[in-house]
Amino acid sequence: MKKLIAALTLAATALAVSAQTPATPATPAPAPAASAPVKTPQQTKMATCNEQATGKAGDERKAFMKECLSTKRASQTDKMRTCNEQAKGMKGEERKTFMKTCLSS
Repeated sequence: MKKLIAALTLAATALAVSAQTPATPATPAPAPAASAPVKTPQQTKMATCNEQATGKAGDERKAFMKECLSTKRASQTDKMRTCNEQAKGMKGEERKTFMKTCLSS
C-alpha cells in the first residue's frame, strides 16, 4: 500500500513538473493538430487532486491524495463540465437528449 501511495505521489509530482517545464525538441515539431489532445478522466482527476493538495506534505498529503483519487464525485463533476461545454449552442429537446446521452456514456 505504501508503494502504491508513493507511486501515485511520484506520478502527481512528475505531472506537475512536466506541466511547468517546457519541452525543448531536438527537431522541429510537426504542425499542431486541429485540437489539443484530450486528457483522460484519470489524468484530469490526478491534476485536480494535485492542485488541491498544494500545501500538504507527508502523511497528510498521501491521505488526501488517496481519498481524492478514490472519490467518484470529481469524475462526475468533470464529466458534467465536459458535456456542458460540448452542448453549447444547443437548446430545448436537442440539449436534453444530448446531455442524457453524454452523461450516461
